[in-house]
Amino acid sequence: MTSLSDLPIRDDLRGLSAYGAPQENVPIQLNVNENTHAIPEDVATDIVRALAVAVMGVNRYPDREFTELRDALATYLGHGLTRDNIWAANGSNEVLQQTLQAFGGPGRSVLGFPPTYSMHSIIANATGTRWVTAERDSGYAISPETVVAAIQREQPDVVFLCSPNNPTGTALGIETIAAAYDAFPGILLVDEAYAEFAEGDTALSLLEGRPRLLVSRTMSKAFAFAGARLGYLAADPAVTDALRLVRLPYHLSALTQAASVAALSHAPAMLAMVDDIKAQRDRIIAALPGLGYTPLPSESNFVMFGGVADPNATFEALFEQGVLIRDVGIPHHLRVSAGTEQETGIFLDALTSLVGHSTQLPSGSIGKIKE
Repeated sequence: MTSLSDLPIRDDLRGLSAYGAPQENVPIQLNVNENTHAIPEDVATDIVRALAVAVMGVNRYPDREFTELRDALATYLGHGLTRDNIWAANGSNEVLQQTLQAFGGPGRSVLGFPPTYSMHSIIANATGTRWVTAERDSGYAISPETVVAAIQREQPDVVFLCSPNNPTGTALGIETIAAAYDAFPGILLVDEAYAEFAEGDTALSLLEGRPRLLVSRTMSKAFAFAGARLGYLAADPAVTDALRLVRLPYHLSALTQAASVAALSHAPAMLAMVDDIKAQRDRIIAALPGLGYTPLPSESNFVMFGGVADPNATFEALFEQGVLIRDVGIPHHLRVSAGTEQETGIFLDALTSLVGHSTQLPSGSIGKIKE
């Protein structure tokens, strides 16, 4: 049988692994930061109606400029944005990919701050953009001084900042984003996939007068729309013109556009579940210390926690109880998505059953883990 290494694949792709979070059919799936709440029935019905209308026209190509969708997204975001400021694609990953296709590529670099969203480096590699990194401050924060020093040292063409950050849940101060923008002449993209769960200011407030600032979002998380694959960004109209140069023709299907517009028309109902998710997130943070673990502060829909002696063993032990969480590769840490009240309770009960086992660090050593 032919293997991947037998094919004339690009040299810079040899040895790389494809992205792949576990997809297992277990009762409690809290590993990929999905919104586990069901879409309200009346909203789902309206989306189905919109899809039925769209299906009647699928013999024709969709609106290449997805005009109605851009209008809907601009209205949802506010901040004086119009359709000219909006771009959308099949998930925020495609938005990031198109950004690097337009502004990165061979001979250019993108700066990131690990630990961060794993797809940032994967998309960099896939587009031939050199991935360079810098360290975060304590507590996984990034100060204005830290981001400016990293930019001056690395001289990147593009900078990716993630706020709130995945996998840590750490939000960035607006002053850090502004300092990063002022520090170099390249493209600054702020990945705000989890913005609806955060309390602080959004980078959208900085867009005016900053034509090299891009703010990406997704409908996968707060809108419970992961299966629909709709990501988008807000930026200066010149940026959307640049992305038109690299997008594939008719890249957003008529069905995706119709479903997304219908969902956005019910934004208050779709976002009503956000407060419940935040409550479950805070419930996890409050409960973990009593079990001997050290949760990080989070402004997202997930919690990363330390104090785990053997993350893989803990992952497997929870999996045996029908609970799937995420080993993100950070020593002595795991990450769990905040689910429904019932799902969160089942996760906490399963984790409680492991207290005292070899999967947990001795109580005296928890404080020694570098957070």
